[in-house]
Amino acid sequence: MDLRQHFRQLHTAPFVIPNPWNIGSARILASLGFQALATSSAGFANALGRPDGDITREEALEHAREISAATPLPVNADFENGFGDAPEFVAETVALAGQTGLAGCSIEDYGPEQGLYPKEFAAARVCAAVEASRKDSSPLVITARCENFFRGNPDLADAIARLQAYQEAGADVLYAPAIVALDDVRSVVAEVDRPLNVIIMPGGPTVPELFEAGATRVSIGSAMAAAAQDALVQAAREILDEGTHAFWSRAIRSMGAANAAFKKR
Repeated sequence: MDLRQHFRQLHTAPFVIPNPWNIGSARILASLGFQALATSSAGFANALGRPDGDITREEALEHAREISAATPLPVNADFENGFGDAPEFVAETVALAGQTGLAGCSIEDYGPEQGLYPKEFAAARVCAAVEASRKDSSPLVITARCENFFRGNPDLADAIARLQAYQEAGADVLYAPAIVALDDVRSVVAEVDRPLNVIIMPGGPTVPELFEAGATRVSIGSAMAAAAQDALVQAAREILDEGTHAFWSRAIRSMGAANAAFKKR
């Protein structure tokens, strides 16, 4: 099966894409019935004992290879800003990604030192990513991310203008993380003609509500990795502070599902 073409076809109908942070979590999620997986820059960095954004391109590519090989599902990689500012560097990153088992990847319009890139420059970066991908007989699905809501600049008109520019640059999927209001999601959907990815947010709309508003792909981001970390912290506090271990009885309920996912294929 051509996983890249399969992943592209998935975007013709709404679906949820969860974000594992290691091989084990990828296999568990695949066994539960999801149709595709995505890496999480925060989840992966935290698994290495680092904050989000503190991984190298080489580490991200190797992680993408591991997650892609872990299950038969298509995988989309979170490549942050492409690990460099220049369009040429982004193109190189996408070309390297094309040599892995990935089905797609996302590129942000925010750099850790520069902040939000000017719209025209950001669009040139998306164009470079798309052109690099299309050199393959089966191109990666390129997701263009507009980061302004996520970076403290919740300007819907600017987000829409940026997403439209990235659409014109050839992006296959559009994504503006941290847009929460359903009316805002509807406004974006009305102004673009590419599938829209929306991430779940604490206290935000449910998955069915996001689909009803027009989202094609709903991602989980680092939420599942954070949930696993929370379970670890709460279990540790219980046994340190109380000396009890009710967490162990709760954990047993999922051991069967996990063990089934870990069986040799």
